[in-house]
Amino acid sequence: MKMTLRWIPQEGGIPLEHVRQVPCLTGVVSEVVKPVGEVWTPQEIGALKRRVEAAGLELEVIESVKVHEDIKLGLPTRERYIEAYAQTLRNLGRAGVRCVCYDFMPVFDWMRTQTDKKMADGSLTLAYSVEQMKALDPLSGSFALCDWELGFPPEEIGQYVEGFRALGEEGLWRNLEYFLSKIIPVAQESGVRMAMHPDDPCWPVFGLPRIIRDEACIDRLLSIVDSPYNALTLCSGSLGCSDKNDVPALVYRYAKRDRVAFGHVRNVKRYADGSFEETSHLAACGSLDTVEIMRAYHEANFKGYIRPDHGRTIWGEQCGAGYGLYDRALGAMYLSGIWDALEKKAGR
Repeated sequence: MKMTLRWIPQEGGIPLEHVRQVPCLTGVVSEVVKPVGEVWTPQEIGALKRRVEAAGLELEVIESVKVHEDIKLGLPTRERYIEAYAQTLRNLGRAGVRCVCYDFMPVFDWMRTQTDKKMADGSLTLAYSVEQMKALDPLSGSFALCDWELGFPPEEIGQYVEGFRALGEEGLWRNLEYFLSKIIPVAQESGVRMAMHPDDPCWPVFGLPRIIRDEACIDRLLSIVDSPYNALTLCSGSLGCSDKNDVPALVYRYAKRDRVAFGHVRNVKRYADGSFEETSHLAACGSLDTVEIMRAYHEANFKGYIRPDHGRTIWGEQCGAGYGLYDRALGAMYLSGIWDALEKKAGR
């Protein structure tokens, strides 16, 4: 197992030198920041890799090479976006990248209704309120939460929302199958594992189809192309939003079959009405047993990458919601401590 941390290359962001000081981290998970659908050139990837390696860290995982909405909708323009995606994978593979995290969520990525909910200890966290969701209008363009900040003009959002509602779940599955049939052979040739991130949260929002929600959906995804290069980013927080998903069991099942390339580990506290909030990684703080999640990875002899997922905003840190250094560093050390204890118990 390699413990990593997501790091976004932006002005005024977290210095790589600070990331390097977290003892358990082997590398960062990063990206080339440019419009969705454009090829990431060898020069851009090389510059990012050199910057990371100069800080004494590895760059073996990318999150994310986003999938263009035209691919998800199955529009005629998808062919050029698929080819651009394939070329990016080839370029990443030549640079030594071994895993790409991606998702197939329509229009909106991970969904929260609040990015600064104050917890009892004074920390700020990401939260999802069922009641607040009822009041949100995806077409208003009057707010931006989390990955809503995609830069779609309001008229484009409206077109996409209408298109995906008309497409439905089966239509989205067909377009995913087409995409994977084209991309997984390229990924395999390039030595890059495609790691699908589950829907977050793992249910439809705004009447849009979401198709990577539970065990049955994951089985269907992995059967599209039965290859270790068609793999998962198993996100405990995304799947753990629903009490119907037994996260440790899912980790063990798919990691044992070598179909988990990347693990996102975080904790959430669930409420009876379906609302939830993100907590610290500590098992006692939320509804998920992070010790059992790490045990499942260990017992499955997991050899891939893990990162502590979103963190709270603590100690007055000025940072993007969910992506400050302090709480994620605590999470990385906590998860690594669990792993070390399991290793010693196993006599390794």
